[in-house]
Amino acid sequence: QAQLVESGGGLVHTGDSLRLSCTASGRLFNINSMGWYRQPPGKQREFVADINSGGTTNYANSVKDRFSISRDNAENTVYLQMNNLKPEDTAVYYCNANLGVYFTDKWNYWGQGTQVTVSS
Repeated sequence: QAQLVESGGGLVHTGDSLRLSCTASGRLFNINSMGWYRQPPGKQREFVADINSGGTTNYANSVKDRFSISRDNAENTVYLQMNNLKPEDTAVYYCNANLGVYFTDKWNYWGQGTQVTVSS
């Protein structure tokens, strides 16, 4: 099968920066889009950003001017650079990817989540 492992969350102050990483591993033959979602306390999970295999990116309006998504195809890793963080960015951040995986029809995977807390 396959798995996504995230890292980089933590507790920061308003205006600080963080970089999240997510690495895909397993019996992979292809990695299509990779992206990030977040779930603020007491709210539903929401889209943050994604990037396809060609490098085209999409962002939620709330983060468009502050966050940047990128990927390292050689390392099967996607990054989310978060600048000028605000308290409303506080959430559990989840990596999501569409993967081609040998011996399974499953193609959409989620990471375990990493907590980002921004204090005012």
